Amino acid sequence: MGVRDRLIEGAIDLIRRNGVAGTGIAQLLQCSGVSRRSIYLNFPSGKSELVAEATRSAGRAYSALMRSVAASSDMATCLAAFPALWRDTVIDSDFTAGCPIVAAALGRADAPEAADAAGETFADWESILAERLRAERIAPELARSLATTIIAAVEGAVVMSLATRSPAPLERVAAQMSTLVAHHTAAA
Repeated sequence: MGVRDRLIEGAIDLIRRNGVAGTGIAQLLQCSGVSRRSIYLNFPSGKSELVAEATRSAGRAYSALMRSVAASSDMATCLAAFPALWRDTVIDSDFTAGCPIVAAALGRADAPEAADAAGETFADWESILAERLRAERIAPELARSLATTIIAAVEGAVVMSLATRSPAPLERVAAQMSTLVAHHTAAA
């Protein structure tokens, strides 16, 4: 892995754990094992540029995962996969690491370009899920609305799981999303 990639991976990990404001240059250097000069050679605008690129990189990775799961699974499996992924993530991190996209969205004051990238990622996720829901014969407007609801519920449950140090919010959301979508696919 090259220096640029190590910086991006380190930034993603730190943002997931500390948020944008809580991620400092010294931490990035220690986490990635590179020199201070490397940050500015790869990201001339410094931390804000690195955080924006880390957000885009994480967004692309999660979008690719969503596309893969959505394309290869029935709707029930697809809906169960996303809360399960986050459940494993929060438990494996001992409830210290959440979604880097949410963290970037909340860090607008420190990194507005990263917050914009987070917004683009959320829109991409909505499109991925809405397309999958349309494949289940759900009307386009309803599919978009359900996609928004699913993403908001899962991301909110991640935050709640971190705050309560319990996977229960993610488990409850998973059950409700399955019920909600089953209701709409049965009606379609």
